[in-house]
Amino acid sequence: MAKLNSLLKIEGTLDGLTFYKGKDGYLVRTKGGVSKNRIQNDPAFIRTRENGTEFGHVATSGKKLRQAITPLLADVKDTRVTSRLTKVLSQVKNTDLTSARGLRKVGIGMQSVAGKNALKAFDFNNNAQLDSILYADYQLNTTTGEVLINNLNPSQDIKKPGGATHVSFSTGVLNLNFETEEKELILSNIENIPINSTATNISVVPTAMPTGTGQVYYFFKLAFFQEVNGTQYALNNGTYNVLQILDIL
Repeated sequence: MAKLNSLLKIEGTLDGLTFYKGKDGYLVRTKGGVSKNRIQNDPAFIRTRENGTEFGHVATSGKKLRQAITPLLADVKDTRVTSRLTKVLSQVKNTDLTSARGLRKVGIGMQSVAGKNALKAFDFNNNAQLDSILYADYQLNTTTGEVLINNLNPSQDIKKPGGATHVSFSTGVLNLNFETEEKELILSNIENIPINSTATNISVVPTAMPTGTGQVYYFFKLAFFQEVNGTQYALNNGTYNVLQILDIL
């Protein structure tokens, strides 16, 4: 690597040389690395090809899951959710103990207890994790999908973001088969309450249970709003909204 002292401030690759700006000014280095053709064909890179195939599969699986819950996820904002979910689904893929290396599948991993446990309790907003926002106990009925909170005191049991006056609770149950891409998401009623000291019971129940050949995912969501002159507005476009996978069967 060399330092470029000329008046030309070039960034990019030219004649096998890569020019870029670093903390010490403009630098230049020779082009290196292994060619794409060699990686694709050289037996020495078989592990690299296997890893690449599995990574692509995991990334696609993450996209399938996110798309399947779009109605829940649309107003839950975390710029790193894609990379975080990919990392966890890679762990799920590793629980596939039947497929050959390079062919391991998220869908097969999800059939195991270890695979389910790897994804269970995943927070889609790392800046608003369920356990750090909701202090009250909640109960999940896996038969009906109902999430129940008894005697909730919003001002004490919820860590509200600045400016929030109301919070909405909802749930959703998803049946998703990663291999066939069969999916069905059923949403619950929405319970919207003011964040004050009035104790209340919260019950959110899906209108039905989804059917299908995949695993069943139970989601729980909190969304915050600010009321101005009788109208509620989403708070910071979902920056503080919560969405977690409570359980997987």
